[in-house]
Amino acid sequence: MHLVLLGPPGAGKGTQAKRLAERLGLPHISTGDILRRNVSEGTELGKQAKGIMEKGLLVPDQLVAQMLDQRFNDPDIRKGFILDGYPRNLAQAKTLDEILKRKGIAVDLVVYLDTSDPVVVKRLTGRLVCSKCGANFHTVNMPPKAKGVCDNCQGALYQRSDDNEETVLKRLQVYKNEVASLIEYYKQNKKLSSLNADLDAQVVLGQIIELTA
Repeated sequence: MHLVLLGPPGAGKGTQAKRLAERLGLPHISTGDILRRNVSEGTELGKQAKGIMEKGLLVPDQLVAQMLDQRFNDPDIRKGFILDGYPRNLAQAKTLDEILKRKGIAVDLVVYLDTSDPVVVKRLTGRLVCSKCGANFHTVNMPPKAKGVCDNCQGALYQRSDDNEETVLKRLQVYKNEVASLIEYYKQNKKLSSLNADLDAQVVLGQIIELTA
């Protein structure tokens, strides 16, 4: 099963991807994780990305695509994968298809976690991030065991400066503008299933598992 999870910021893609990976026995592939791994391991692509990020610039799509291409060569993806955080637009979707086609595989299912604006705002404005390992928590939905401390590595938790209502709503609008053509692309390819991600995370997880059966 080659599964792609799509959804706006705060839809719960990362959380669902990790739970699905455990339930289905498939690797969870996140472009953010791949980027951090390449940088920390000092790979050639990682060095290029680090230099760009140190200038305060976004890592180009082409570089991220090269990292993904290499990741898809790893033996653990033979049974499939759960891809989270990519693609974000139509151009990336076509790049992904090209990468996978060269490897003789293709995306089987794209699940869009449809989430309403009020729910996204509530989730993101309460989000806490670990300064060490990047793990996410929430002041209400998923609080850490000890206030301000990561359960995993005991790093300090902080709230991102862009996790305020005004900025979140702007990010949502940008996302909607970009994702419209992406959703249509996967609809035309008969690979898209849309779920109401306003529901409890466990309910959404069960619905995704049903789709993969």
